[in-house]
Amino acid sequence: METKVINIPNLDALEAAAREFAAAMGDYTVYAFYGEMGAGKTTFISALCRVLGVEDDMANSPSFSIINEYRSDTTAELIYHFDCYRLQDEHEAEDIGVEDYFDSGALCLIEWPERIEDLLPDDTVTVRIAEDADSHARTLTMEFPEV
Repeated sequence: METKVINIPNLDALEAAAREFAAAMGDYTVYAFYGEMGAGKTTFISALCRVLGVEDDMANSPSFSIINEYRSDTTAELIYHFDCYRLQDEHEAEDIGVEDYFDSGALCLIEWPERIEDLLPDDTVTVRIAEDADSHARTLTMEFPEV
């Protein structure tokens, strides 16, 4: 399994980290972001969306709506941002059609994917965000599937 590690020492390095992430994305479209509450999943995804051309004030947490849809101003690419934290089970995810989103070819960025793991496609990129408790730096690890 191929991995890429991106270090984010502080918020000032966030945009550079998002650019590095975007450069590594390749043709993959589904990204599952794992991390503890407060690890920075939403903050990183917002920075990534800005790097991908979404207006600054558009990309925020879809906690209450479960899915936010954005469109890149530079590429016109659709981006779906999922926050699965409030889902009770995979049936709720099926009811809102998550598999259709995953199959759409649009970029799908998923927070709390552990709630819907059995629904994730085989070619999902696993992204782990970990916080260093002492420095508050973040380490982001991209794990690319072997497909």
